[in-house]
Amino acid sequence: TETSIQQKSKKEYISETKTIKPVKKEIKKEQSKVLDNKGLIVLLLCLFAGVLGIHRFYVGKIGTGILMLLTFGGFGIWILIDLILIVCGEFTDKAGNKIKLD
Repeated sequence: TETSIQQKSKKEYISETKTIKPVKKEIKKEQSKVLDNKGLIVLLLCLFAGVLGIHRFYVGKIGTGILMLLTFGGFGIWILIDLILIVCGEFTDKAGNKIKLD
């Protein structure tokens, strides 16, 4: 016996595969959600432990957290930039989700 794919003509099979909707676009939209529940915590961590890069570890940015730890927060400049980004709502976690204050 032939399977259903073998029974269909090539044109019918191609037209059916074109009707499948891509799922990746929907996943990216969900990933770019704004995380407002972490904003205050990240701000406080940056203010009080920014030299150690603790706020970067908290949001999952381990590599840059280690760099901040080794350079004492980029000699203070990196901390200042992160503080501005956090207050403006442009600081992101590892997945790219914006972290805003509320």
